[in-house]
Amino acid sequence: MTEHQSTDYQSKSWWLESLPQTIVPNPPLSGKDKADVVVIGGGYTGLSVGYHLKRLKPDIDVRVIESDVCGYGASGRNGGFSMTLFGLTKGITAFRFNDQKARSAHRYMEEAVDYLHQVITENHIDCDYERSGYLLVGTSPGQVKRVEHDFKIIERWGTTGIERWNRARLAEEFKTDFYKLGWFEPRCGIIQPAKLARGMKALTESKGVVIYENSPVTGFSKGKTAGYTVKTAAGELHCEYLVFATNAYSILFPQLQTLQRPVFTHIVMSEPLTDAQMAGIGWQCRAGVEDARDLIHYYRLTKDNRIVMGGGDVSFTYGTNFNKDLNDKIFNHLENHVTEVFPQLKGIRFTHKWGGPVSVTLDMAPVIGYLGNDKKAIFSLGCIGHGVSLTTYNGMTIAEMITGRKTSRTEMFFVGRKTIPWPPEPITYGAANAIRGFMRLEDWLYYK
Repeated sequence: MTEHQSTDYQSKSWWLESLPQTIVPNPPLSGKDKADVVVIGGGYTGLSVGYHLKRLKPDIDVRVIESDVCGYGASGRNGGFSMTLFGLTKGITAFRFNDQKARSAHRYMEEAVDYLHQVITENHIDCDYERSGYLLVGTSPGQVKRVEHDFKIIERWGTTGIERWNRARLAEEFKTDFYKLGWFEPRCGIIQPAKLARGMKALTESKGVVIYENSPVTGFSKGKTAGYTVKTAAGELHCEYLVFATNAYSILFPQLQTLQRPVFTHIVMSEPLTDAQMAGIGWQCRAGVEDARDLIHYYRLTKDNRIVMGGGDVSFTYGTNFNKDLNDKIFNHLENHVTEVFPQLKGIRFTHKWGGPVSVTLDMAPVIGYLGNDKKAIFSLGCIGHGVSLTTYNGMTIAEMITGRKTSRTEMFFVGRKTIPWPPEPITYGAANAIRGFMRLEDWLYYK
């Protein structure tokens, strides 16, 4: 049920490798104990659940169980975008649910981005945070059409706070003619993901939450009358509420296996750009950038002006095999794409390459749900690669659900919704590859 435990967390990403201090893991769970709430998973979601539970109810006993170290999973390997995207495009969300729900999802994500800004700034979390904005770009006629479609949707909704950047404005900013149309959201930002995870861990512990690291969960069971028992190799906890803050790693629990699939996205990182190279590409806004392909490219600058380029394609897991971090074909594609966007950087050296898991539901939308009919066992998954702000906000939503608050968040349509299950292996593996094949073809025909 559990992934093989890794002690070499620094190899998982440059974000983890470059942390200012070596991580000294918290002691693992040992012996038998009890708590009000047990949270499985020490990433953004789990840490946020713990933090917000203690804010809402200071005397509540909350324990977080992490299989490795907090930030080891997707929270320490992602691109570091705080953005408003819910699932995939707004058009897809509206098609899957309806226009009203898609609009409410966008508003939820705007609140999530603003709230993450508040948490970081008010608590002085050192995570290289820059509120530099998010830029969606169309780089081909097909992509321009897709971006225009989303502009029409937000105009119909009456949504404000989004700017249209024409080709001249983009060329002035980036000193390239690669971009044809831009969608710019100033409220968004970029962060150093692992620093945020470790900062959230310290913040959560400061509120009194107990966190166990190096504690892979070996199983859990429901009591005959009430409550749950969660077991690790060396201990067990009995609790009233159980939260699965496991996202892509939910595949390791048979009860959650069909609700989502882990998909690996990949990243390359350049050496720090010189002052001359930075002057040559512009990018003074320092916004995080995504293109409008199916298999998107996403890229941003680090604090020391390295280019982080991710996406382009994905790798699929089979069963519970998580050994998909490295993919040389995708790494080569990403390195080439940097100089496709910025030909003036030809010859730039790349120093780091890594991958990380993304949680994907079959209908490409997030979900906060209940395990069976028990509203005291809650899971959160399906971030579709856009979870930095979403997971933090979802943590507050889950805390409100546990403490009995009824808010605009707990009433969102994706809370408690029924998800379409993935079929069993090997059907899922074949279906996922067929979907990727279609996306590759569509990108080649329309969005190249």
